[in-house]
Amino acid sequence: MKKDLHPSNYRLVVFKDMSNDYAFITKSCVDTKETIQWEDGNEYPLIKLEISHTSHPFYTGKMKLVDTAGRIDKFRSRYNKK
Repeated sequence: MKKDLHPSNYRLVVFKDMSNDYAFITKSCVDTKETIQWEDGNEYPLIKLEISHTSHPFYTGKMKLVDTAGRIDKFRSRYNKK
């Protein structure tokens, strides 16, 4: 096995779906500036997700529009001028 191949900052990280407040903890090496206090009382790095398996239409069977960047409003304003 090669030396220094794996990242050194592999740790527990909380991923939170912002559309329905579902959160789960897993190991990751992703960089983040935010932290959150988990159910066990410890503080972990936080990654905010726009969509996860609890809110994705494929898994839920429901069509749900997630528009955090305002893309739909920009599209409508651009093409409603005609």
